[in-house]
Amino acid sequence: MTETVTRVVDLSVVIPAYNEEQRLGPTLDAVVAYLTDNESRFGAWEVVVADDGSTDGTRDLVTTRQDSRVQLVTAVRNRGKGHALRLGVAATSGRRVLVTDADLAAPIEELEQLDKALGEGNAAAIGSRSVPGATIERHQHRVRELLGRAGNLLIRGVAVPGIRDTQCGFKLFEGDRAREAFATSRLNGWGIDVEVLQHFHRSDWPVAEVPVRWSHRSGSKVGALDYGRVLAELARLKARSLRPPDLFACALFLLMAVTLYSGRLFDPAHRYLPDSLQDQNQWEWFFAATADSVAHLRNPLFTDLQGFPDGVNLMANTVMLGLSVPFTPLTLAFGPAVALSVCMTLGLAATAAAWYRLIVKRVARQRGAAFLGAALAAFAPPMVSHANAHPNFVVLFMIPLLVDRALRLCAGARVRRDGIVLGLMAAYQIFLGEEPLLLAAIGMTLFAAAYGLVRRDVARRAWRPLAKGLLIGVAVCLPIVAYPLYWQFTGPQSYRSVLHGDNAGNSPLALLAFSERSLLFGDAARANSLSLNPTEQNAFYGWPLALLALGIVVRLWERPLVKALAVTTAGAALLSLGPKFRVPLTDTVYPGPWALLAHKPLFESVIEGRLAMICAPALGMLLAVAVERLTATRRIGTLYGGLLAVCLALLPIVPAPLKAEDRAPVPEFFTDGRWKQYVREGESLVPVPLPDPGGAEALHWQTAAHLGFRMPGGYYNGPYGPDRTGIYGAAPRYTSDLLRDVRYSGVVPVIGRNWRAQARRDFAFWHAGALVLAPQPNDGPLRQAVTRLVGRPGRWTGGVWVWDLHEEH
Repeated sequence: MTETVTRVVDLSVVIPAYNEEQRLGPTLDAVVAYLTDNESRFGAWEVVVADDGSTDGTRDLVTTRQDSRVQLVTAVRNRGKGHALRLGVAATSGRRVLVTDADLAAPIEELEQLDKALGEGNAAAIGSRSVPGATIERHQHRVRELLGRAGNLLIRGVAVPGIRDTQCGFKLFEGDRAREAFATSRLNGWGIDVEVLQHFHRSDWPVAEVPVRWSHRSGSKVGALDYGRVLAELARLKARSLRPPDLFACALFLLMAVTLYSGRLFDPAHRYLPDSLQDQNQWEWFFAATADSVAHLRNPLFTDLQGFPDGVNLMANTVMLGLSVPFTPLTLAFGPAVALSVCMTLGLAATAAAWYRLIVKRVARQRGAAFLGAALAAFAPPMVSHANAHPNFVVLFMIPLLVDRALRLCAGARVRRDGIVLGLMAAYQIFLGEEPLLLAAIGMTLFAAAYGLVRRDVARRAWRPLAKGLLIGVAVCLPIVAYPLYWQFTGPQSYRSVLHGDNAGNSPLALLAFSERSLLFGDAARANSLSLNPTEQNAFYGWPLALLALGIVVRLWERPLVKALAVTTAGAALLSLGPKFRVPLTDTVYPGPWALLAHKPLFESVIEGRLAMICAPALGMLLAVAVERLTATRRIGTLYGGLLAVCLALLPIVPAPLKAEDRAPVPEFFTDGRWKQYVREGESLVPVPLPDPGGAEALHWQTAAHLGFRMPGGYYNGPYGPDRTGIYGAAPRYTSDLLRDVRYSGVVPVIGRNWRAQARRDFAFWHAGALVLAPQPNDGPLRQAVTRLVGRPGRWTGGVWVWDLHEEH
């Protein structure tokens, strides 16, 4: 019997060759001589020549050699360098794999530098002509070199960020990772170099760029203009790499978002979401005001179109400059109602897709499980509640990207680059919404603390690169946001904090109840009794989902990820109860953990019930883990029983489409420009009563008039009193309070000389040109009150009553 001995190979050298009869012989001689002389350093070696269908004597140069360590693999026909390298690398068995071109433009002696870089913990070391320390002994033709640099710059920006020289054909890889990367490659041309580096980039395998000596060799088969072809190949490859299940999942997310907004989406200018209260008017106004500022090159951080004459600090309000600015062309072309509707619909779908990507990458690779988890994360009951009115809590696609980047930092592979990217992402999220960023930070802190306690070995390895990356991120983020934040906290009409009452936390019952928009179990009266209003139903996950989550945690408790997600969910739920909570069905009140943070800077303005929104992605990931585990089981009973439990838990929280109703038409007084007869330069138009958070239809009139006039009052956050406490709306004045009281009560108080004198002072403060009263509840008493304040009746014109304050008494 003959015993076969498998030789252990430490280093494999792969040389692609096509019609290289003239250059290959000296290259093989140099490589073999060097490796033979340095076996004490590189160990046992092999050389694999991957012939790409040569028609000259290239193959004979290999087959006539007496050294069994030099092997030949051949392709039937010429298909390109990429195909040859795929064959060659697949034939290797070395712990490390060196790929070098047949011209040996980078001398084999440079292997020592690459080997040193791999020994420092990198998965690949690539020879570079573009980093400090590199030496070019013989240059290409100047024109060719310039074209090559331009093409390489494009490739770096589009395909492999951070790598300066993607095309130097001298690269050393860890063997197993090289074989995986080349096996999954698809390109047959020399663009495979970029494709393989992309694989390392996506896998978070560290790549070192090492300076080498390099000399141009005549006979190169790569033209400088071929860089454009490589870019086209990479673009086609990117399109083909999108898996059909991923595309289908994204299409379903978009369909779900369209269905949710179907009542408004197809005619947004004439439809209104009543559960948004006055927030739809407010947000459309924000988009219109931002577009107006951009179009006229005005400061987008401040305006006096509302709250005249003091104005509004827009940075201190959630105007979402990160979207309202880029949406300016759409807003100007089709109006703010269309822009807001498109933004919220696409933003919700994009958020679900971002959670899906994160779950597939980090939690559960099974696509169906990831879809369910992402759908729960993006379309959970609290998200649907905010979908009525708050795009800043719906358009959250940056949050999963931030989470993923923080996890990359923990790996410690590219700390500087990932820290920079994290800082840029955080800066952009600040311009989308600061409160969601704060909530995400709280959720990530809960998760990190729990996971670190469970996996202390991981925590010890991760904390240094994470801390360094966070510091880099802060250093990148702060210069970008410093001036806007300075304006927000110290600029005109800035304020300290917004008062939400002593306790805006969730009732424990709200965590287990069903939301108003539940398709099967919606109960508006019950839901609103457990929440601040229809837009703040911040929990309402339902008791079936709570039971399912508990079962998942108990069944999969051995997994560190499940433990960390369970702590995150429970911690966020407890914090959402607020600084104090009452035990249901009793008068017993306990302090909540939020009491420790309630009065701290930044935290004091948070509506604490919103912390329950952190539970949505955590529950989604728990669900994804469980469903992936279920689909892998071979026990049919377990599979169907588990999927039935999942269905029974999710069905009660499937949302119905958001309620929508016809919008009240804008009076002709505003649409046909009749208001211009009454408002002079520097004056304002005063709606009766003044717009406020309880009635902001005047904001819609103003946008319909293309923001042509200013008005006092409004719906925004601004300062009140000497302490500059944040309130909703403008600082009240006697006349605005009187008119608001009449609107709600229908009772006109006795208005004498003092009231009329006070009204004149308030009109002067507002620089009022005219008062306008549109048809509305209690408009009769309001008309009577204004007539008494002004001293004369108004005039009916354009569908409104108008009191021209320029007229003599």
